[in-house]
Formats: sequence, C-alpha cells, structure tokens
Amino acid sequence: MARPKKIKLNKQESLIIEWDNGKTINYPLTFLRDESPDAGNKGETILWKHYAPPPKGPDKPGKYEVADIQKVGNYAITIKWKDGEDAGIYSWEVLERFGEFLEMKNTFSSNN
Repeated sequence: MARPKKIKLNKQESLIIEWDNGKTINYPLTFLRDESPDAGNKGETILWKHYAPPPKGPDKPGKYEVADIQKVGNYAITIKWKDGEDAGIYSWEVLERFGEFLEMKNTFSSNN
C-alpha cells in the first residue's frame, strides 16, 4: 500500500496527494465530501445487517469547503468541513481506491 509523501489543499477546489509510489492524484473536494466513508453518509453494516444513513436535510453553507485536515495515526486523515461535518476518516487505502477510480474516470472521459 502506498503512503502519502505530501498532502496539499489546492484553494478550495481539490486536495492534491503525492504518493510514495510516484503518483500524484487530484481529488476534487466535492468528490471527497460526497463519497465520505462515514456512517452518516454511507450507512453502516453491523453483524451482516446494513443500516441506511439518515435522511439528508438541505445543504449548509460551507459543505464543500475545508476548514482543517488532520492526520489520524499513520493510516488516515480526517477532514473538517466548514459546515461543521468532521465524521469521515479517509484511510490511505480508501484514498488510493478513490484515486484509482478518478484516474479511470479521467481516462474514460478523455477518450470520449
């Protein structure tokens, strides 16, 4: 598994991560927020039963703006958004998978 060498917020548009495997991935903030792996966003599974997330209300101002980014141990980051949300923990593994998805999406988009 790759590890980030550098994490940089690009204005309030994206998060750029330079990985130790030589890849640099540009993660749009809208994508990171919408795909947040927290239970309030994606639901959760306990003992093989899936619980859907609670219904979402209207978006609050600052939903896609980063207030702070903190490292979680040696395996993840957490993002505090300007609307107060801070429940998602983005592990290196999750960010790597997100990066693979974004690379495939960009390749497909540029070929069409």
